Amino acid sequence: MRVIITEHARKRLRDMRQDKILVSDIINAASGIPGRIPTATRFRGFLAKSGRVFDIVAKDIPGGRLVITIIGK
Repeated sequence: MRVIITEHARKRLRDMRQDKILVSDIINAASGIPGRIPTATRFRGFLAKSGRVFDIVAKDIPGGRLVITIIGK
């Protein structure tokens, strides 16, 4: 499945709260969610390679899985 990361989510990666979360971490997290996501849903408790815990808000669109935002813990 193709994972699309919004500009908003990419911008959030530069914030202090999302420090040490990489794009590859987000792609792995979004790809690992089973099933179909018809509406924007928050998924909690993903672990970045750096050890940082984060949540993502994602939804499925015709082009793939859209990651709307990232929330670092």
